[in-house]
Amino acid sequence: MAALASLSKFCKHLAKPTIQTCFRVPQRNLNLLEYQSKKLLEESGVAIQNFRILEGKKDADVLKDFDVNEYVVKAQILAGGRGKGHFDNGFKGGVHITKNRAEVIPLVEKMVGHKLITKQTPKDGILVKKVMVADSINIVRETYLSIVMDREHNGPVLIASPDGGMDIEAVAEETPNRIKTIPIDITSGISREQAIDVARFLEFKGPLVDKAADEITKLYGLFTKVDAVQIEINPLAETDDGRVISVDAKLNFDDNAQFRQKDIFAMEVHEDTDPKEVEASKYNLNYIAMEGNIGCLVNGAGLAMATMDIIKLNGGSPANFLDVGGNVKEDQVLKAFQILTSDTNVKAILVNVFGGIVNCATIANGIVNATKTMNLQVPLIVRLEGTNVQAAKKILEQSGLKIESAHDLDEAAKKAVQSIRTV
Repeated sequence: MAALASLSKFCKHLAKPTIQTCFRVPQRNLNLLEYQSKKLLEESGVAIQNFRILEGKKDADVLKDFDVNEYVVKAQILAGGRGKGHFDNGFKGGVHITKNRAEVIPLVEKMVGHKLITKQTPKDGILVKKVMVADSINIVRETYLSIVMDREHNGPVLIASPDGGMDIEAVAEETPNRIKTIPIDITSGISREQAIDVARFLEFKGPLVDKAADEITKLYGLFTKVDAVQIEINPLAETDDGRVISVDAKLNFDDNAQFRQKDIFAMEVHEDTDPKEVEASKYNLNYIAMEGNIGCLVNGAGLAMATMDIIKLNGGSPANFLDVGGNVKEDQVLKAFQILTSDTNVKAILVNVFGGIVNCATIANGIVNATKTMNLQVPLIVRLEGTNVQAAKKILEQSGLKIESAHDLDEAAKKAVQSIRTV
């Protein structure tokens, strides 16, 4: 159950293009480990494999009452391809299967405290802190099920295919008749008739039809309970002992519901996230690192993209996407500057703010405070326009600091690029 944060390509394709998809606006996504997602499913009554979590030999007691025919031992990191990965200590494979319970702890010990390297991890790998030991089940048949918020249908849509456990995008392209899409009324939820219809489409037979329908209903209940924007189960499996089990899941959540889902968001894992992104989110700043050398401080995603584009057009390269938002305060401006300059690649900073909700004077005071507090050494180019802009420009002029102003964005970008060339 690799609880990765990104929407599947197929679910993305389902929705009509939006500014986020067309312009690749960075979004904050909540990342949960596999066992954390399993717990959420289990709490909503969804059938899953029994499992335990271990951090090493000290947790051996949790296996005393865990008697199963076969154990699956899985390293918990936010990356796929764990089974084919290798550890920095030379141990091969982040997923192992054994029938001997006595072999479980030695396997765990070879994983915990070591970095697992797969095709989806950074070059140095990701440190394994926890290992999940689960009951190995015998799967007879695999199906696919997801529930996703879809703009085209103005609400949740259920997507199902009897061809699970494989690339669902390929199924949609090659055999579209094997994909069923059902819009769900957000007020009444999924009906029993719809759940039964989907279960039959998934080719469950006999008593398994009702079991599968029950699981579908529970998954939709979880979808609404946790303010999810996507739950993807691949596979929703039929076992040899007549069960219907969610074996692997991806869950994505609505960031706007964080105030309702505090317990879930408190589970977030940052193991493969840039520390600057984590720090920025604490101050309600949106930060994404790039490969250039001109730091960009802007307000609004559209303005950020325009700023980066014009820097490129003038022969420069943006070092980041940093959006301070519409309700920015002076302390956030200081934090934004600290985050920008913590990137050693940043050789100049371009501030481009259009004051609508934002008061330009607030930005100007924040810039002056940050420059003095940090003893800023890199060139700083500022373009301000909009609410209270004249007062803002006066604040910058009277500061006595080496801040270069620009009348428009093109001029600002040219000055930023030129400042690096003359350093």
